[in-house]
Amino acid sequence: MRVLPTSLGRSFNGLWFGTGAANLGDGLALFVLPLLALAIGTSPGGVAAVTTALTLAWPVFGLHAGWIVDRVDRRALLTGVNLARAVVLAGLTAAYMTGALSLVLILVAAVLLGVAETLVDTALTSTIPRVVAPALRTRANARIEATINITNQLAGPPLAGLLAATTLALATGAGAALYVLAVAGILVMTLSPVPVTPVPVTPAPVEAPEPGTPQRTDGVVAGIRYLWRQPVVRTLTLYTALMNVVWAAHGALFVVYAVAPGPLGLSTTQYGLLLTAMAVGGLVASMVVEPLRRRFGVTTLLVADAAGTVLLVLPVAMEASAWVVAAGAVVAGAGSSIWRILVATIRQNLSPPELLGRIYAASRVISWGILPPSAAVAGVIAEVWGVRAAFVAATVLALAVMAAFIRYALRTDLSSAIDATPAPSVSA
Repeated sequence: MRVLPTSLGRSFNGLWFGTGAANLGDGLALFVLPLLALAIGTSPGGVAAVTTALTLAWPVFGLHAGWIVDRVDRRALLTGVNLARAVVLAGLTAAYMTGALSLVLILVAAVLLGVAETLVDTALTSTIPRVVAPALRTRANARIEATINITNQLAGPPLAGLLAATTLALATGAGAALYVLAVAGILVMTLSPVPVTPVPVTPAPVEAPEPGTPQRTDGVVAGIRYLWRQPVVRTLTLYTALMNVVWAAHGALFVVYAVAPGPLGLSTTQYGLLLTAMAVGGLVASMVVEPLRRRFGVTTLLVADAAGTVLLVLPVAMEASAWVVAAGAVVAGAGSSIWRILVATIRQNLSPPELLGRIYAASRVISWGILPPSAAVAGVIAEVWGVRAAFVAATVLALAVMAAFIRYALRTDLSSAIDATPAPSVSA
């Protein structure tokens, strides 16, 4: 079984390299911005505001990011945004070294970096169909997913910690340099004007609009309109959002449950190792997703991920041992990686090329927009009934979502969506 396939071409390799460098920069920035806030004596509420500012862009700006990506040259956009991110981090570095850094500057930088992330992520997923053939998209998405796991989750935080131990300016400066390095990869790309070499499979249908409904493809909401009319993309987006409710509850409360004096009694080092193991599970899964898809099929893999979401919270709800909780987290991390890869390929194949940026942004706004309120609800449940009660509620939801998804998956030919000819352009 081949884990590392042959080259996908110069243009994809340039995009791949740029993605790795930029995501390593992201890992450094996300780690160091709260530390900068602490270094200037910011209160805990101010530090939390920095984290919030980093996540505001998707629900506020996501749809507009998709519209921008669909209307401009993507290579120029990726180049410009990465250079802008480098300037932001370089500015923070200079402000910190000269003693001019303030919470306001950090918050502005966090907002700008968040907006930049929406543009880069949307441009990335909508550029893949322009540099690889449809039959290779699952493999390309898997490589990108593996690279993001390595740079953003595994290498970024430890590297940031190592650099910050010397000086925070070194961490922010290195992040700025990585964004500049990403541009070198982006400039190597040559984008095809149309999707390349379609395979001869009939695309999934799109539900017809109501008679007399005007169909515009140039507006900000055109992506969400098309997403809602495309039954497969719409349904997978909604299931992603429902599973993200469970992930949001886990993300908000697991540290309270896991780290001593929490019930699991882990040290901070053990907790870090558990999260690393979870990321490794996602990395390994992304490296073998293509042979797994050929062996077991798309439906089986997506159902397995739904089961993985259950295993993320069920061991905690049952007060299982640390080893069982860790095993569930690793399986969940692997399943989540596979889900993102396969759903990305399906969305790319079933979306018109001129709407892909807006469709991706719309799906991200829906599936990620649910995270903040879900985390808040989990926090309220934990305050009133206890942390374990929140995990019990999350488990019940995860089981219900898994049962509903199994029923949907068994009566839907998801494999044909992976192999489908890219959707045709739609007239304005």
